[in-house]
Amino acid sequence: MRITTFFLVCLSLLSQISWSQKVFSTDYAHQADVKIFVVDYEHQADLSVYRVGYDHQARGNQGHWFFTDYAHQADKLVFFVDYAHQADLKIYFVDHAHQAQWRSSSKKHMMFR
Repeated sequence: MRITTFFLVCLSLLSQISWSQKVFSTDYAHQADVKIFVVDYEHQADLSVYRVGYDHQARGNQGHWFFTDYAHQADKLVFFVDYAHQADLKIYFVDHAHQAQWRSSSKKHMMFR
């Protein structure tokens, strides 16, 4: 009985510290958890992001994002701003999965669930 209880407690803690990479783009800034600006060059970004085709590919906090169709499916709600100074996080979209990475670890907490 004690082992089962311990296992359930550990499982619930792990689910609470999971990483979010399923995102939904909101229509308004006040609806978003994180405001995003897309930069022109990778060296300007806090995070290099690779868009995956399926939600199961968006595991971990490594920059593999899946854009959901509905807000309730997402782990994080994001809003794309027009100017860099309005953003919480600057990203750059990459062409290949291996290029996705955090360039600024100080911002990593923003994509935690």
